[in-house]
Amino acid sequence: MPNYNRSHTRFLALAGTAALGVAAYAAAYRFALRYREKAGLPHPSTVASTPDEFGLAFEPVEIGDAMLAGWLIPAVPAPKRRRTKAAAAADGSAQIPAVEPRPGIVIVHGWESNRGRSLAHARYLHAAGFHCLVIDVRGHGDNPPESLPINVPEFADDAAAAARWLAARPEVSAVGLLGHSMGGAGVLVAASREPLVGAVVSASAPADLVRMTRKTFELADMDVPDVIGWPLALVTAGVMLAPRRRTLAEASAVIAARRYRGPLLLAHGAGDRGVPVGHLELIARAATDARDEHDPPVDTLVLPDFGHRWLFESPEFRRRVAHFFADALGGPFHPDEAAALAKACEVERPAEPGRGFGALPNPALPA
Repeated sequence: MPNYNRSHTRFLALAGTAALGVAAYAAAYRFALRYREKAGLPHPSTVASTPDEFGLAFEPVEIGDAMLAGWLIPAVPAPKRRRTKAAAAADGSAQIPAVEPRPGIVIVHGWESNRGRSLAHARYLHAAGFHCLVIDVRGHGDNPPESLPINVPEFADDAAAAARWLAARPEVSAVGLLGHSMGGAGVLVAASREPLVGAVVSASAPADLVRMTRKTFELADMDVPDVIGWPLALVTAGVMLAPRRRTLAEASAVIAARRYRGPLLLAHGAGDRGVPVGHLELIARAATDARDEHDPPVDTLVLPDFGHRWLFESPEFRRRVAHFFADALGGPFHPDEAAALAKACEVERPAEPGRGFGALPNPALPA
């Protein structure tokens, strides 16, 4: 005869476990909705600087269907001489100047930043001979506010739109992407699906949204044990992406790094407390493992005296970035010369430090 008392006890135990699971998920979902409400949209930041403050000529532009605000900072022309057809037909002696096409770099800021705060990158890359396109990601800078959450997939969409726009310019011979933080993850995702991207520099990028969300719990002094924290981060990350019907894979720099096989430089500050340097290691390992002997190697640069932001203040960072782009994309200068020019271009962080992910006080390290 079956032991009905035992079966009934087992059923009650399973039912109780299921009920606890449902209750836990409901609580996690409510938390995730609140998190999305607080952290899903960036706080606006004023574009306080313009290229002309640094002696750079520029053209205000609007990018893509979203009409993203941007600045095209053209490289200083390096004219070559060629004859007009009419002159050639006449006597072959007259010539007119023509600008030789050269590479252009799309520069993508991080969370709650804007294109004015990215001008340091444009300054040293312009000095190294590149066209520079600096954009405001949707919901940031001078763009109108958004009603749906913004995350890595939207940064990627806007970086890809900017790359296509820049590649269509007749004075541009090749396109590279440079992004910081969420923009660093965004440019990797963009490059993984946009074949016209010729090279990528990703600085201080989070490996994936779940890890980044888990870290924000710690930054907010939420003492949540891992057995709860990781499932909660998974639910929260999924809820963050749900309104735009995005997936966690679409927000993953690790997955994008496996797909992108072109020239890649990953840079990070060793003292980054917002996005620890272990994120670089995860992205680099994924990219390296996916490549074969015909693919370019993955370059990495870890700066020992830096945190999450202001990596451009490092002369070594400027040198490596310019050398990398000149080597991968070509240009008017040899890579060593481009590197020297970028290194010699002294840049500094904005006077007002601003908000943004990673804006954390630490007296021992640059912020």
